[in-house]
Amino acid sequence: MIKTPDLIASLAASAKPVRRLRPPAVRAACWLLLAAVVLVLLAVSQGLRPDFAQRLHDPGFALGIAAAVVTAILAAVSAFLISLPDRSRLWLLLPLPALVVWLSNTGYQCLVRWIAIGPEGMSLGESARCFATLVLTGLPLSLTMLVMLRYAAPLRPTAVTLVGSLAVAAITAVALSLFHKTDATAMILMWNVGVPLLFIGLGRLFGGRLFCWVGPSWENGASPV
Repeated sequence: MIKTPDLIASLAASAKPVRRLRPPAVRAACWLLLAAVVLVLLAVSQGLRPDFAQRLHDPGFALGIAAAVVTAILAAVSAFLISLPDRSRLWLLLPLPALVVWLSNTGYQCLVRWIAIGPEGMSLGESARCFATLVLTGLPLSLTMLVMLRYAAPLRPTAVTLVGSLAVAAITAVALSLFHKTDATAMILMWNVGVPLLFIGLGRLFGGRLFCWVGPSWENGASPV
């Protein structure tokens, strides 16, 4: 049997240099910067909704956007924190207060302001534009977070995917509020509640598989860059 000092020397001689992951707050800030860039590009290409300035005077609308933005920020920070093994799972609760405010405001607006889309319902063109915004916002942000968390997140794939998906869903809801005028109750429930549930459900089903597919296993000598 090899002696402990010899084993240590052997491992040290064959060890490959690795770079430490940047602090969670720094990585979260980079992801949030990308989210801001995506929103700016969408604003340039699509333009803000015509009544955006007017709607900002509505406390419910302003509170909904602010709560979604705060939810996205806290959820992103939480995702990068809990991806590390030495951080407590209690960081999962970080975005909870903002999430409660966001969804509560949505529910309140639905109850007190039952806004009708119109007798013909929502047009196919508007539905297509909403879906395009959903994809253009959510897809790059989801893929970027997946790549950024590919080495650390496999330790807690479900938890990381849940809270990361919440961050993406919140940014997506902000984009829909900024660029689309339709504020019907059905749309509010579909995008502000349905989108987070969709992302969270997909995260629970495929979280571990996604991270294993994107990032090589540490056992194969990959370094967490």
